[in-house]
Parts: sequence; structure tokens; C-alpha cells
Amino acid sequence: MTDVLTIDKLNKAFGGIVVADEIDLTLKAGRVLGLIGPNGAGKTSLFNLICGVVKPDSGRIALNGVSLETLPIRERARRGLARTWQNLRLFPSLTVIDNLMLGPTLYSADSLADVLIRPAAVARHERETRERALAILERTGLSDIAEKPIQDITFGQQKLVGVARALMNDAKCLLLDEPMAGVEGQAYALIQKAVRDIAASGVAICVVEHNVAFIRDLCDEGVFMFAGKVLARGTVETLIADPQLTELYFGT
Repeated sequence: MTDVLTIDKLNKAFGGIVVADEIDLTLKAGRVLGLIGPNGAGKTSLFNLICGVVKPDSGRIALNGVSLETLPIRERARRGLARTWQNLRLFPSLTVIDNLMLGPTLYSADSLADVLIRPAAVARHERETRERALAILERTGLSDIAEKPIQDITFGQQKLVGVARALMNDAKCLLLDEPMAGVEGQAYALIQKAVRDIAASGVAICVVEHNVAFIRDLCDEGVFMFAGKVLARGTVETLIADPQLTELYFGT
């Protein structure tokens, strides 16, 4: 399997609080890696470091061999890095498909000059963006609600829209931050299937999730984090069966 994202000796501290301590990690094309550990372990902080929301103190992050540490967030996205957020960050009054159409990292109508001088090119790009959005909605099982406002669909469907929108920039590496938080019922199976299908297309995926059953059933490999450190790697079943790790996760 091809290495898509590589992290070497990554370090970050906020004063005396260490959120990344010599972290080494590799995400491979077509594979799903699960990050597990208690609150405060550094999982979301790691995502923020990868995406450029937070700058590391030292270490290297590379996407397909290209170092990311000095690149701004938008450039990392243009190179194929995408993520979802715990708090969704969708536009509730816009439709599902409109939310997706806001996802591409390059858009031909970014300036008024483009609209006035190149209207045909702008219209063509919008058609192509809409076609791509429709294809992704079909792929993620959301095509039936494409024209519904976000505020009129279920929370589970909103979570899946967040995943679908992240795919609009032709992501090579997808980071999912607690995709199952607050989700139950049919949406559980839909999100699980969507993530598996995305990985099968060759995307490298990393999932932060407290739903251990979801991580166990979905991920090819797990990494256990605690206090900014990677303490163990292996199958998720092996990690959650380790009594020392279980005590760190759930307490005594």
C-alpha cells in the first residue's frame, strides 16, 4: 500500500501541556486507521496539526512526499487533504447540494472579474461542480435529499453531508473527527458503509471516534494515544483487550 500521509517526530506543547510528543504515524492509500484514547489524549490536536490549524514546534508532516509544515490551510486542502469537524460547520439554510458545492478548493467565480469577463467559463465550472456534487451524493447515499435544506434533515444525515463535502476537493487523505458523535439508527450503517467505500477507492482515512464498536468494525488498524503520545498500535480488538490501555481509557 502506498504511503499517503507520513508524520515524523511531531511535537507540540501549549505551555506545560504537551499535545504531541514525538508522534510517528503513516496513513496508507485504501486503509482506515483509527485513533483511540481518552479525552485530552491529543487526537483532535493531531488533526489540527496535520491541517495547519495549529503549527508544530518540530517534526515533519508530508502528503504524498510533499512537506506541509510551512503550507497554509488552503494549500494543504488543494493538495488533497480534507477533514470533517465535530461541530459540523454546515450552512443550515442552504440545501445539501449547495453545501457540497461550497467544498471545492478552486472555484471559478471567486472574483467579480471572473463573473463579468468569463461568464461562460464560470457557468461551465458551476455545472461541473454540481455534477461532481451529485455523483458524491449518490456515492454516499444522499442523492434523495440533495435539494433539502440542511436544517430539515436528520443529524445523522448532516454528519454524512460533512463527509460528502470533504470529498469535493478530490481528497487523497480524509480525516474524520468523531463522525458518529450523536448518531444512531440507520445513519450508523450509512456512515460506516460510506467510509468503507471511500477507502476502497484509494483514499487514506484516519478516524477519531469514541464509539469503540464503530472503530473496531471499520478500521484496519488502531493507534492508542495518551497525553500526546502514541502508546500502542495494532488491531482495535487487540488494543481494547489490553487491560493497561483499558484502564487508561475508561479509568478504574
